[in-house]
Amino acid sequence: MRRRDRVRRADRTATLLAVILGAAGVTHFLRPRGYDRIVPDALPPRLTTLASGVAELGIAAGLAFPATRRASGWAAAALFAAVFPANVKMANDLLDHPRSSRASRLVSVLRLPLQAPLVLWGVRVGRHAPKP
Repeated sequence: MRRRDRVRRADRTATLLAVILGAAGVTHFLRPRGYDRIVPDALPPRLTTLASGVAELGIAAGLAFPATRRASGWAAAALFAAVFPANVKMANDLLDHPRSSRASRLVSVLRLPLQAPLVLWGVRVGRHAPKP
């Protein structure tokens, strides 16, 4: 693969990650209650929800610009690792709740191993971004 093609692919990958993080960040403000419920008990729910939304939006913005893409890729990887406890809490809560649907329980459990590829995606974007 030629360098120009690698750069284009890296740009598309970073852009896609930026769009996903941007959309997730916006939902933290539009529908915060769902996120509040999965915040681990040791943290203040609403503040944590809003702070993580700001972080996602900030990282998304950073991914959009080549000059900040490297740091933002690494920040995305760190964020994906940091939210893993919330995903575990959500799975545990759904498994313990008798009225939760089988589908929601299954999705919440199957989602857990998908966090690793997200972390690796952030690492990859950080590694392959142009040096400032």
